Amino acid sequence: MTFHLNRAMDNGLTQDEAGAMLSHLAFYASWPRVFSAMPVAADVFESRSE
Repeated sequence: MTFHLNRAMDNGLTQDEAGAMLSHLAFYASWPRVFSAMPVAADVFESRSE
């Protein structure tokens, strides 16, 4: 997920849009999977803000 999220953000995806995508994805993939993905997304956001 790290690679794909970084590539999406390289192509213009914002943090707000990524958050909306995760909440939308929860209804298809299940909330537990999204809760597992959230720390990964947080790490990507943190590494990109440096």
